[in-house]
Amino acid sequence: MRLMTVGEAAHAAGVSPKAIRLWEARGLIPKAERTNTGYRTFTDADLATLIFIRQAKTLGLTLSEINDVIELQGAGVSPCGRVLEAIDAHLVTINQSIADLLQLRQTLARAKDGADQECSGEGNGSACPIIERAAFDGEQFVCGGHGVSP
Repeated sequence: MRLMTVGEAAHAAGVSPKAIRLWEARGLIPKAERTNTGYRTFTDADLATLIFIRQAKTLGLTLSEINDVIELQGAGVSPCGRVLEAIDAHLVTINQSIADLLQLRQTLARAKDGADQECSGEGNGSACPIIERAAFDGEQFVCGGHGVSP
């Protein structure tokens, strides 16, 4: 059985040593065995788990969701239903973010379209007319699901 240091395991899994320490602290991987000098050692089985966690993160799963999946696997239960629930929830969040960004894009495009006519470059000491018009027009700027009303 091949033993790897945290650096070797991190390199092989495509993650940072810091990520491995965090995942160990959060219980996603078992506490690593240690050498007499205190260095963590990892096996090929540990490496497979590290790669699995990295792949789950690429799907947008949180560490908590990944932990749920690992616990289900450990109990001999198929985690596919839990993974699909998590993916569905992330899709809802992503779709809302996209809608919010499209609304913000439309608002910014309207503001920019009127900018050439409103901003001559010669200031009269007042605030930017683009922002003032947005406030008076009752526009609502949305960013990250949080509206900013006038």
